[in-house]
Amino acid sequence: MHFLTHMKEAFLNLIHAKMRSFLAILGILVGTGSVVALISSSQLATLHALAQFKSLGTNLLAMDLMRPYKPQSTAGGDAAHFMLSDLPSVLKAAPQVRLAGPYINLFDPINFKGKIYRGQVMGATRDLQTIAKMGVARGRFISYLDVNSYYCTIGSTLAKQIRAQGYDPMGRQIMIGNVYFTIVGVLKKWQPNLFIYANLNSGVVIPLATSYLLSKQAEIRNILFRLVKNPNLPKAQAAIKSQINLLLPSMQVQFRNPQQIINIVGKQRKTFTWLLGSIGGISLLVGGIGVMNIMLVSVVERRREIGIRMAIGARRSDVLMMFLIESIILTIFGGIVGIILGVLVSFGIAEASQWGFQVFGMPIVLGFAVSVLVGILSGIYPAMRASKLDPIQSLGAE
Repeated sequence: MHFLTHMKEAFLNLIHAKMRSFLAILGILVGTGSVVALISSSQLATLHALAQFKSLGTNLLAMDLMRPYKPQSTAGGDAAHFMLSDLPSVLKAAPQVRLAGPYINLFDPINFKGKIYRGQVMGATRDLQTIAKMGVARGRFISYLDVNSYYCTIGSTLAKQIRAQGYDPMGRQIMIGNVYFTIVGVLKKWQPNLFIYANLNSGVVIPLATSYLLSKQAEIRNILFRLVKNPNLPKAQAAIKSQINLLLPSMQVQFRNPQQIINIVGKQRKTFTWLLGSIGGISLLVGGIGVMNIMLVSVVERRREIGIRMAIGARRSDVLMMFLIESIILTIFGGIVGIILGVLVSFGIAEASQWGFQVFGMPIVLGFAVSVLVGILSGIYPAMRASKLDPIQSLGAE
């Protein structure tokens, strides 16, 4: 029989058994859609992270100070920590540094009109705003004049929560720990990144010097540096570390530079692509098993038809091709609809997360190729079983 004849008959048979065809397509649709949606979403998240990274600039350098672990019995001794007064000597030792923004993270409860909010409290300087490009939606950021003052700038999410209570946050008093601060500004929406360990949307920024008044354990553990354009990163890191070692010999220094962050994001992307692709692949495998089961049921139900075809001259290869083409058509159709569904789902995720959206070729090609392969593999056994049926016994089937 001609290939086009096989195709025509396969379409007619699938249309005739609408419910069976729908159930077979459903599993492939879900599996292919999962592959496309999961991998596309992972790639969109990666691109979004890289875009945020590029928006901050490639001449950033983050430094973390860590005190070596000491058993409680030997703790004590060197309790020195980095002070704001140490910063000029670091800047002098590292001429590639243009600006330095030290900050302190605290986790005191945030209380407004008796309602407790969970959020991060960051003690910072005005330079950190410039380095990290923190936009201000209303009012102002804390300034150099606010040293030891009880003023604060709050995040966009916290401002919305306060407005939901029926208050305009500007000029209001907010309690952090047991201390009242006056809100003088609201930040624009903050995009978390790998340079700063903070989510400022639900947090509060206070003057760095005031942080010490809130907690006796407050100390500078993180500094963000803005370097000159096209810096020599190894040289800048070595100069900073050398000065820190002079000031605080017991402190361990770690850096996060742009290349390291690019490598981290790249590794995460590969890991998530394989992981999410595997999850989608399992869904496709389950869908393929479903197609095989439905095709086997179809063989049993159509034994008499198979017997008639073979009695009037159809070869075993014709019967095999008929069922194999039906299986492939089911999976191709399910794959195409699944791809469309997967793209729409990834678009919805991008919109909800406020990411940029684009269509990626790799997950679409992968999803379609795997769905076709599943169609072939899941159709071979039922097709072979149909082609090996005895014509005489098949004609007598009810």
